[in-house]
Amino acid sequence: MIVARPHNFYTLAEGKPLPSNDSSVQVRIKQGGGLVLLQDTQLIETLAHFFRERIPERVVHAKAIGARGYFQVTHDISDLTDADFLNGIGKKTEVLARISTVGPEAGSADTIRDFHGFAIKFKTAEGNNDWVFNNQPVFFVRDPIKFPSLNRSHKRHPATHSTDADMFWDFHVGSPESVHALMFLFSERGTPASLRNINAYSGHTYKFTKKDGSFHYVRIHVHADAGVKNLTNDEAVRLAGTSPDHLTLDMFNAIEEGNYPSYTVSVQTIHPADVALCPVNMFDMTKVLPHARYPLRPVGKLVFNRNPINYFSEIEQAAFSPSTMVPGIEPSADPMLQARMFAYPDAARYRLGVNYQMLPTNAAKVPVYIPTERDGFMNFGANYGADPNYVNSSVHPTGFHDAARWGYKPTEEVLSGSVVFTSEITDEDFTQPRALWTNVLSKEEQETFVKNISGDIAAVKRDWLREKVFDLFRRVNGSLGDRIEEAVNKIVKV
Repeated sequence: MIVARPHNFYTLAEGKPLPSNDSSVQVRIKQGGGLVLLQDTQLIETLAHFFRERIPERVVHAKAIGARGYFQVTHDISDLTDADFLNGIGKKTEVLARISTVGPEAGSADTIRDFHGFAIKFKTAEGNNDWVFNNQPVFFVRDPIKFPSLNRSHKRHPATHSTDADMFWDFHVGSPESVHALMFLFSERGTPASLRNINAYSGHTYKFTKKDGSFHYVRIHVHADAGVKNLTNDEAVRLAGTSPDHLTLDMFNAIEEGNYPSYTVSVQTIHPADVALCPVNMFDMTKVLPHARYPLRPVGKLVFNRNPINYFSEIEQAAFSPSTMVPGIEPSADPMLQARMFAYPDAARYRLGVNYQMLPTNAAKVPVYIPTERDGFMNFGANYGADPNYVNSSVHPTGFHDAARWGYKPTEEVLSGSVVFTSEITDEDFTQPRALWTNVLSKEEQETFVKNISGDIAAVKRDWLREKVFDLFRRVNGSLGDRIEEAVNKIVKV
């Protein structure tokens, strides 16, 4: 935990005591003004630091609330994984979490309609493990090359520098696989009432592995114990104007008052031998795994019981990546996961510098020894002293801890059946959205969805593009597309 260190007197950054911190050193002139002196180190340091105290905000997930707490194992899953932090009923692991909006900037309102990221850093006895999830079970795209374009279409127009409905819907019409995620976004789940009342989903398929080489494919779920609660669109819009930090303060105040949010962590599992029997491509983030076939298996509890002492130090400088895994967890052949494993650390190096893992909020609780990665900006450690900075040294031989400890090695994956990934759009891309519309949403929820989405589509300026949006939702359900068109036309003609 990062703690503040109060001082009973002010100093310069190098430690020199200061007699005052609210006056600059000046040569006074008779007319009443003053000339500041270059020798005023305190003034120069104050101004120079002020101009540099902002760091680049995240390209996505810029606005967030941070929380600290713990994960506790409640159920035995030792048949699935040897990951230390997931084994041993009652075992607790320190966690750091960051729950964010996705598209808007850091200063935006947090109740606007959007997905929410749910990132968790587990500081385990075997190093850090990060889960970088979303609050909806599916994502907009399944091919990573579309990811930058997806986010640009949700952000500001390059000429007007404002959000643009034509950009948004033009992208999604051109990427119809996103319709499943759009169904969630424009339902009331797109406007959470509280971050204490949202779920989180891995979206990706991971592998839980054992040292004997066996493994299971898994998808991870984090369900709010207090249930999912949402705002209506009108409530969300009102709060965006009157209390733009509503979700942030709701979470912070709840923890401050001892009302600790808790969540149940569960997994869906698929044995490798059963992959060919899976009714959907399990490596496709736009699809859910049916719960009837792959029921949730509980693992443990996630509890947030501490607020950060300093947001910048602990949360803004926090870096999460799907590539951060401990032994017992491995990536699968999910293309989006594979790409994110590069993109997130690279983004952290851009924002925080090459030594971002050394920052206290990101540092592992276990010793780190990687002398072939050293130097660089902001290296404030011993920098491995005189140890060799090259591999296979006989002067300073070093073993491999995991191999000596429990013989871990990556699993060998043999895939069979129809699991080849493709970006081609087929009727299958509309099967689950159709089931969501007809079998899951109530009549009242259907009415709300049509109202929410029609208001957004009505902002599209091009008539032909609106027609394409209607046709997109007709592929989900013919009457749905017609209902949306009718609702939009009523708004446009007003």
